[in-house]
Amino acid sequence: MRKLIVSTFLTLDGVMQAPGGPGEDDSGGFAHGGWSVNYWDEQMGQVMDEATSTSFDMVLGRKTYDIMAAHWPHAPEEAGAKTWNEATKYVASRSRPRLEWSNSVLIEGDAAEGIAALKKEDGPELQVHGSGNLIQTLLRDNLVDQYRLWVFPVVVGSGKRLFAEGTIPSGLKLVDSKVSATGVVIGTYEPAGEIVTGSFALD
Repeated sequence: MRKLIVSTFLTLDGVMQAPGGPGEDDSGGFAHGGWSVNYWDEQMGQVMDEATSTSFDMVLGRKTYDIMAAHWPHAPEEAGAKTWNEATKYVASRSRPRLEWSNSVLIEGDAAEGIAALKKEDGPELQVHGSGNLIQTLLRDNLVDQYRLWVFPVVVGSGKRLFAEGTIPSGLKLVDSKVSATGVVIGTYEPAGEIVTGSFALD
């Protein structure tokens, strides 16, 4: 049994759309692509290196796969490229695309069923990067074992959110946290079951 880990950059108002640059994902008229770039610092690079320093496989939606496949195979000397290129990439897509990036595998049939089957296999952890639409499927089917959320001190007002409408209410447990010099809060969370409600009202 292996863990499935969602690793996501978020704005303070919960948007995960297009953190890396203009044109990354302009759907819905989103005009703030690249909102994460100017907050990057050395500590964040170290945290990312730690997360990718051990063996892992990736589970990706088609759009994120295409973005990464357009970059990493052509940047073999860039820091981290060897890790990304050597990882097995499991791709969820409603079509049957040609997957030309090395070690890429199409998830056949229903995505949730396919990913649930992958989790039952022996092997390294499964990391999900980007892939907003796919994450909504993972949330609905309770397939996420851990969240690594990087919350940036910026609000954009609209865009695709990690926890979109239709997310099943649940509690989370913070298991690790760091804050970068630029104010990015890097938190690691694990599911903690149903929400436990209460009241501050006195009897």
